[in-house]
Amino acid sequence: MSERKDEIILRGLTENNLKNIDLNIPKEKIILFTGLSGSGKSSVVFDTLATESRRQMTLNYPLYVRNQMPRYERPHADLMQNLSPVIVVEQRPIGGNSRSTVGTYMDIDPLIRLLFSRIGQPPIGSATDFSIQSSFGRCPECGGFGEVIAPDVNKLVDFDKSLREYAVQFKPLSPSGWQGNWMMTCGLFDPDLPLKDYPEEKLRLLLYGPREGERAYAPFHTKNGPHNAEWDGLLPRFTRVYINRDISKLKQVSQEDVIAVSTHSLCPTCQGSGLNPQVLECRINGLNIAEYDQLELPEILKELKNIKEPMGESIAKQAIPYVQQLVDMGLGYLSLSRKMGTLSGGEAQRVKIARHLGSSLNNITYIFDEPSAGLHQEEVKLLIQMLKRIKDQHNTVIVIEHNLSVIKVADEIIEMGPGAGVNGGKVVYQGKLEGLTNTPTAKALKQKIQINKSPKGRKSYFSMRGARNNNLKNVNVDIPKDVLVSVCGVSGSGKSSLILEAFKERYPDSITVGQGGIGISSRSTMATYMGIMDDIRATFSKATGQPAGLFSFNSLGACPVCKGKGVITPEVAFADPVTIPCEACGGTRYSDEALSYRYEGKNIIEILELTIDEAADYLKQQKILNRVNTLKDVGLGYLTLGQTTSSLSGGEIQRLKLASQLQKKGQIYLLDEPSLGLHAEDDEKLLNVFQTLVNKGNSVIIVEHNLDFIAASDWIIEMGPGGGKQGGQILFEGTPEEMLNAETVTAKWLNEGVR
Repeated sequence: MSERKDEIILRGLTENNLKNIDLNIPKEKIILFTGLSGSGKSSVVFDTLATESRRQMTLNYPLYVRNQMPRYERPHADLMQNLSPVIVVEQRPIGGNSRSTVGTYMDIDPLIRLLFSRIGQPPIGSATDFSIQSSFGRCPECGGFGEVIAPDVNKLVDFDKSLREYAVQFKPLSPSGWQGNWMMTCGLFDPDLPLKDYPEEKLRLLLYGPREGERAYAPFHTKNGPHNAEWDGLLPRFTRVYINRDISKLKQVSQEDVIAVSTHSLCPTCQGSGLNPQVLECRINGLNIAEYDQLELPEILKELKNIKEPMGESIAKQAIPYVQQLVDMGLGYLSLSRKMGTLSGGEAQRVKIARHLGSSLNNITYIFDEPSAGLHQEEVKLLIQMLKRIKDQHNTVIVIEHNLSVIKVADEIIEMGPGAGVNGGKVVYQGKLEGLTNTPTAKALKQKIQINKSPKGRKSYFSMRGARNNNLKNVNVDIPKDVLVSVCGVSGSGKSSLILEAFKERYPDSITVGQGGIGISSRSTMATYMGIMDDIRATFSKATGQPAGLFSFNSLGACPVCKGKGVITPEVAFADPVTIPCEACGGTRYSDEALSYRYEGKNIIEILELTIDEAADYLKQQKILNRVNTLKDVGLGYLTLGQTTSSLSGGEIQRLKLASQLQKKGQIYLLDEPSLGLHAEDDEKLLNVFQTLVNKGNSVIIVEHNLDFIAASDWIIEMGPGGGKQGGQILFEGTPEEMLNAETVTAKWLNEGVR
């Protein structure tokens, strides 16, 4: 290949499982990376290309600025040339606090506030006065939250118990915490008398504190003697410490703990907007700022285009493109006030993409991690148009993707493989779509969708009546038991509201496997996550007569030099971080003593280097075998027992979570887009897992867009017809064969896939 300047040159890549590969990636094209889950796509795109670009970008800043920025280690590669700045659009949930909305994330809210401050009538003042973040702007009653939260005395207190018997049912105020201890020892209250037997005045003092103008001294006893303190009342204290302050900073208690013992109702003063009633008086063309926030996006566009006042028109023109981008991405059913945390995976992904579409920069490398995730086939068309638009602005678009429609529009395809994990890490194909033959992707492109023509019989049902969660329109539905059910429909149509909320509320014992990541640290391995590491250590302990802790790199068996990390990161001021394998243990994490003991001829490291497939033949304990077999069932047999969970791909994590739940004898499994991150070849393995579960008498309900999964189901429910207010209804219930005769968007694509 000629090494021209208009291509990214990568040589000798060895990050994670990459087998010393070389790549030339042309610029200003749509480059698509595909391959089995765990084949090495992310290792090339994220861990090498994106990391090195970011590392080199930070080198342009002065040292004192770089010290405040994220620091990147140089990836394992011989040569990385002609990189351009990268913008990464990942699948990770959007961060931000509980107040983060579509309007704040897209930077539309500041423009709307500016608009109201300039042309709203009657005039209020500055733009910041229209925000719940300002002391004037926020509602004086609810502090800007839109809800009045108050302690519920009947949830907080069990009047049949004494203080010592945990009458206060909120952990930080119970005897297990210092505040509960203080109540029992301050001398004001009898700690052993049930609260229902307290004299009325004493109970009032405990719950509400002293009457106005009075004080109640309550010494606080420490090892240094009593300290003067005043009792303020259980409910006032709860309100002050846990409701009127940011409890995300507290370690012992979460928002959910507080809500569990509280009542919350719509604030009557601001009607849920969180804004000062004076601010709500200010209007533009009859609408106040809270009403603007509640409009669906096409309605906002209409309002903004109606503004003719010169000052207002110039501000509206700045906001219109941002709103238009969201509408173009098929998100017209959202409002600016929609909380980012409530968006589905597909919706959040598209909001992120829309945010980058407004940029006029070019010669940038955009990296998309499965942008079709969470999108209905109908919406993938919008995505493809958007990718082409970004490329046409002289940018390079790199996409990791399994969706066949997206693969078909790529200018160049790079398939990683041939297998996954240790069996992957090579480039099995690079070139145009026409030349793709004899690879898993080539096979998937040729395959037709297989309709399940003999679905399992339906004998009994889970019944739901009058479901109204989010946008659900009083939905009544009977979902068959002991079969595989797919719930489909466009983004925002109500699939998650129906299954992951309404259904889960009615059947709380359901086992949910969602899209969220797992808590991953460099010390978490496949064996620890699956709960078999203790059994492996116990096996070694029994065979050698040594303590089990000797076979843990977090305990007695840790290498004394790297303390069980396997690597050493020297602190070099101002330099990029460098991770060096520990010379003492050779990166194994274990001490020489730990490695000197053997079980069946192998030391602990040699056991952890076994793949899941090999472990099934080598380890004899039934509990270990049961768990190892569930990993094989979900197609993770190629991973090793000692592989760190932090090195797994998104598809592998999803299947690992599923495997960890398969050991439970649960009756109902709810899965949120289980095909996420999976190549078509992996889909088959996962469908087999579902069939096995169903054959054992379990119910499996999946929220899914993948047509292979929908076609293989026993029963399909389609939500729609649109998203947001236009959704929330059931369009179709029936078997895959019956769906071929239906007139819905999913039926249209199913028919196309069968042809």
